[in-house]
Amino acid sequence: MSETPLFRRPGAPLAERVEDLLSRLTLPEKVAMLHQHQPAIDRLGVGAFTTGTEALHGVAWLGEATVFPQAIGLATSWNLDLVKRVGAATGDEVRVMHREGRAGLNVWAPVVNPLRDPRWGRNEEGYAEDPFLTGLMGDAYAKGLAGDHPRVLRTAPTLKHFLGYNNETDRCLTSSNLSPRVLREYELPAYRPAVENGSAVAVMASYNLVNGRPAHVSPYLEDDLRTWTGDEVFVVSDAYAPSNLADPMQQAWFPDHAESHAAALRAGIDSFTDADKRSDVTVERITEALRRELIKEEDVDRAVRRALTIRVRLGEFDPSGQNPYAGTEVDFEAHRELAREAARESITLLKSECCLLPLDPARHRTVAVVGTHAGHTFTDWYSGSLPYAVTARDGLAEVLPEVVHAEGVDRVVLTLGALHLAADEHGVRLTPEPASFDVFDWGNGVVTLRSTLNGKFLRARDGKLAADSPGPSEWVVHEMFRIDRRPDGSVALRTHSSPGNPDRGAVTAQLTLGPRAARFGLETIVDGASDAADLAATADAVVVVIGNHPLVNGRETEDRVDLELPPAQDRLVREVFAANRNTALVLVSSYPYAIGWADTHLPAVLWMSHGGQELGHALADVLTGRADAGGRLTQTWYRSACELPDILDYDIITNDATYQYYRGTPLYPFGHGLSYASFDYSNLDISHASAAVGDRVTITCWVTNTGSRAGSEVVQLYTHQQVSRVKQPLRKLRAFEKVRLEPGASTLVSFTLDVADLNFWDVTSNRFVVETARHKILVGRSASDIRLTGTLPVRGRRIGAQRAADRTIRAGDHDEYSGITLVATGDPVRGEAVRATEDGAWCCLNGTDLSGVREVAVDGDGPAVTLRLDDPYAGGEFALVTPGSAVAVPETGGVHDLYLAMDAGSRVSAITFRS
Repeated sequence: MSETPLFRRPGAPLAERVEDLLSRLTLPEKVAMLHQHQPAIDRLGVGAFTTGTEALHGVAWLGEATVFPQAIGLATSWNLDLVKRVGAATGDEVRVMHREGRAGLNVWAPVVNPLRDPRWGRNEEGYAEDPFLTGLMGDAYAKGLAGDHPRVLRTAPTLKHFLGYNNETDRCLTSSNLSPRVLREYELPAYRPAVENGSAVAVMASYNLVNGRPAHVSPYLEDDLRTWTGDEVFVVSDAYAPSNLADPMQQAWFPDHAESHAAALRAGIDSFTDADKRSDVTVERITEALRRELIKEEDVDRAVRRALTIRVRLGEFDPSGQNPYAGTEVDFEAHRELAREAARESITLLKSECCLLPLDPARHRTVAVVGTHAGHTFTDWYSGSLPYAVTARDGLAEVLPEVVHAEGVDRVVLTLGALHLAADEHGVRLTPEPASFDVFDWGNGVVTLRSTLNGKFLRARDGKLAADSPGPSEWVVHEMFRIDRRPDGSVALRTHSSPGNPDRGAVTAQLTLGPRAARFGLETIVDGASDAADLAATADAVVVVIGNHPLVNGRETEDRVDLELPPAQDRLVREVFAANRNTALVLVSSYPYAIGWADTHLPAVLWMSHGGQELGHALADVLTGRADAGGRLTQTWYRSACELPDILDYDIITNDATYQYYRGTPLYPFGHGLSYASFDYSNLDISHASAAVGDRVTITCWVTNTGSRAGSEVVQLYTHQQVSRVKQPLRKLRAFEKVRLEPGASTLVSFTLDVADLNFWDVTSNRFVVETARHKILVGRSASDIRLTGTLPVRGRRIGAQRAADRTIRAGDHDEYSGITLVATGDPVRGEAVRATEDGAWCCLNGTDLSGVREVAVDGDGPAVTLRLDDPYAGGEFALVTPGSAVAVPETGGVHDLYLAMDAGSRVSAITFRS
């Protein structure tokens, strides 16, 4: 009898099992394992393996699965245990689908990109604008996905997307400017907990460039990510991103694909998601790179070793009966209850007054439920197929005496002469018979059109126009149209472009009306807002349910341009409120809206993300008071997009962006959310009169439910460093606890603050430091609703005003700047520089001690750089240096703010002072 191979022995050390299997593979077999679709190796009895089952908030793309609230909604619960349980439920469903041959066990979730800008098209995929909260949520979800067995993974979670990815517009071509402080204080901390704790065993690289270099060849993969947990973390590429590296229409960073793939492999990419299932494309490029000696077999081994580590940990090579997850079964009833709980906990009460809520069946016998989202449950690109859907109308109808409903959308007739435009599943035509369309306004001029002939949506696909769609549901959205009004009162009906949509002009082409758009007459035969208002006037209370379509105007590949409600939805809210002041607004959306009018006028406003199959039950639970609203915002809601910087500018510190630095008054602050109960905070206690690095400070306070109902509260701890060498956050979340209290009950809430965490990245020493300073301790209900304050003096380093000019200083380690951006040096894989984007640009090295300096050298290229003292424009000229050279300088004593003044095109990577 042959001996069992070592890689098939569960009791053997993991590293030995992996090395045994690796040693049995030929080089061509190993190269084939670098693609997303790893082939079977029959001679070893090793099966095929595929990375990339989407599992963001349930299993996606593989048929019916439990659909939980979107990730932003899960995070809004501020409930780490709940998020972990949702991850575990999703992992169990992945395991069952894997056993059925439908799913791979490497799951691409969670997304931990901090939600820096609410206009990001993929806002619903992330958790929070705060990296600390994002990191905790990502860790919790990954823990659920991975399971808690000491040896075997339930699934292999993959964090997305590394690094600095928060815009969709030109996402493969734009560069995210991450200064050292933004990188280390804001971006990297979101990834670290799940990686460092081993909850996530893989990471996906992002499409964008970081400081001018494609993320897929970023040195941060090896220099940072892999220092947190040894060398084990498995890195996958995003789809087609490896090809982008050399594609002349994309990044064109390398001259050919063999060189780009070799560079990506050396930079730390272990699995190439490219060319769909055509693994031969990747194999040919890697093989060519080996032939040209751009990489060695050991580079291939390093990546394959990480892939095999994942597979061994998933129990793939264990004997039957020794994999604890192999026989996983799913209790779908329990998952339904969990979906309801998650949706309920995510609902955020933004405003509540005038005793409208909770709805009371005794007082509110007839409730009108109106709006585009009242009778429909929407799914996003990363949702599974709904096994069933409970709408807002359905949920309320189960618990209230009478629910009446109006969709609140206009119905229009499009005419050409005496003929009507008609559409059904067979196509469009002009007919003398009556025909009309319901118009759904999604903002920015984009609408979807539902034919009244068959209840299907108009779709332009493959050159054919027909009403044959249930609504937008695919990657390419074919259901979007524009109704362009002309001065003469006629309209043009046009298809609206979306990613990959080839059907512009299909309307007139289908009707053979020639190349010019037809001049249709448009008549509104049903005014949706007026009809809804008429219905509202007959009701005891009204619930308006509106929001976004997850696949229209804000989604992967498309950022939003503003924060406004679509005009038709805004009008609906105003007219319904005018008809009935007992109106509650429920926003169901993937992102924040600027709803200043509604906040001023309506007595109640609630928000929830797209909540999945149990949305209606969860909403009814909260609206009727059977449950308290458990949600607290994880993003700032601004009053206008005018309060936001350019979406492509990632420097949150300079731009006063996110709740940490924002100096305005938000519509709703980070952490905001109300309860049907009221709470009192008292007796703040800080265990230390002063503290130093190494101390752990305990902060306690009492929280009391002073209301007449049971309720939940999220007690939040923030700090603010009051004096510093650098600009510090106005407030920074340090801890939180969610408590539930009965009326009159009190609880002691305790937080532990590690003084070492009160650090920041010091560009003068290139490390994290804790400064000697006083820190404000802030405890409250949100970032803006602080109930208790105290002070904690901290003994740390004293960072003087002086920066020693005794070494080479990287230009990126400047303190302030104007008119520059961070870029790569001439090396395609390492080094960063600053580049002037305009004449008169500058960056400043504050407090530089120039005593004894006799020569200055500037590394870089482009026009000469003027070194000025104390003023970028009128300061004393210290030196004029051509990048790439050195010059002697006059003796200048003392400490000065040293400005590097540049004209457009200058690129400086470092400055060296010599005595």
